[in-house]
Amino acid sequence: MKYHNNKIMSKTTYPSENTLVKQASFFTFIKEKSVAFFIDVANVVDYLKRIVRNLFTNPFEFQEFLKQSYQCGNKSVGLISITGIIVGLVLTIQSRPPLVEFGAVGMLPGMVAISIIREMGPVITALICAGKIGSSMGAELGSMRVTEQIDAMEVSNTNPINFLIIPRLLAVTFMIPLLTLYADAIGIFGSWLGVNIKDDVSLKLFMTQAFDNVEFIDIIPAVIKSFFFGAVIGLVGCYKGFNAGRGTESVGIAANSAVVTSSLLLIIVDLIAVQITDLL
Repeated sequence: MKYHNNKIMSKTTYPSENTLVKQASFFTFIKEKSVAFFIDVANVVDYLKRIVRNLFTNPFEFQEFLKQSYQCGNKSVGLISITGIIVGLVLTIQSRPPLVEFGAVGMLPGMVAISIIREMGPVITALICAGKIGSSMGAELGSMRVTEQIDAMEVSNTNPINFLIIPRLLAVTFMIPLLTLYADAIGIFGSWLGVNIKDDVSLKLFMTQAFDNVEFIDIIPAVIKSFFFGAVIGLVGCYKGFNAGRGTESVGIAANSAVVTSSLLLIIVDLIAVQITDLL
């Protein structure tokens, strides 16, 4: 009698070549992005260190500061005016029906005024300026980097930080709070226009009802965080343009990156400011 041993052959599977290539590509991608991130962090730290050192040790160009203040402030008034009136109108029109149901229409001016002063005015103004001023700074400094004007300044012993960065940074930092206060006033005026669509309320009565509910604790935190909004816009816009690449397409990349990064940082700064204000 013959016995046959039936052996079950187990087949060992190995990863295919395509799978290994994909895994290697993935880890290479992660490695490159991590290295690029830490290089960016080091560049930002060095950039901030140079600004702080030059701000307190070397005089900056005051005429350039006035010029940039005009560029940032005066040329943004029209857009801020239109946006402020629309925000006031929309808030009033949207808030009125629920208040009518509860018979609390008299609370509408104060509610809209507090909403605009605390949050809507500073944030919307900062986001508009991030798109207008931040992109302008990124494109302007980026084009100067591409055309080697910044390199020429460094070779001729002219400090580009004092002449280009610090005046723009200070101009945006001081102009954003002024534009915010202007946007608040225009937004409240737009709210009065929205109220008069359905009712007949004098401007004096509306302003009295609006500011009866507004206190300094509503205004001061909003103004303080506007300074930080301006600093963020100036720092990011100048950094992206100052560190732009050599190609012509890097100008558009710097402008776009300045808007996206500064807008994201503005939301984060606003979240932190709201949490701090809530603790007071």
